[in-house]
Amino acid sequence: MGHGGNVIDELMTDHREVEEIFGRIEALPSGDRRRKVYADQATMELVRHSVAEEAYLYPAVRKHVPNGDAMADKELEDHAKAEQIMKDLEGLDADAPEFDRLVTALMSEIRAHLADEERNLFPSLRAACPAEVLDTLGDKVRMAKKMAPTRPHPYAPDKPPANKMLAPGVGMIDRMRDALTGRGKHD
Repeated sequence: MGHGGNVIDELMTDHREVEEIFGRIEALPSGDRRRKVYADQATMELVRHSVAEEAYLYPAVRKHVPNGDAMADKELEDHAKAEQIMKDLEGLDADAPEFDRLVTALMSEIRAHLADEERNLFPSLRAACPAEVLDTLGDKVRMAKKMAPTRPHPYAPDKPPANKMLAPGVGMIDRMRDALTGRGKHD
């Protein structure tokens, strides 16, 4: 989280980090409690990433990219599906009957979303925006991720200005809950 560079480089690095966590989940046997730790870590990263994209990336796509409204709307739909899966996973332990099905569904949904962004959205944005705009967006995304929630909130607003106003407060509460419970950390 917070890597530097323009918005596309920042988000691509996030994509690689999430894929690395998914690989850790897949390397463990079904029911292993570490699968839940890694699922929580992936959720924390994905929620921060999504909140930052919703606050800054998608508005920029709408503004700068031809057919940007349709692209941004599709990405928001992807986020909504993934966030609901993450919410459903939140209360499950790794040995719960639904855990493996949901974590597999999450990985599939996220991988398709990341591939679509990398194949379509990012090249379109890079072609439409000057380098300084991409750099400024990178700074804004990094700042947003630091203050963003770490837990799924499927019914929270996903478009500015409401998402930008609510995310920091919800993020503070989520980070306090994570610290108190040790969520996403190994024993």
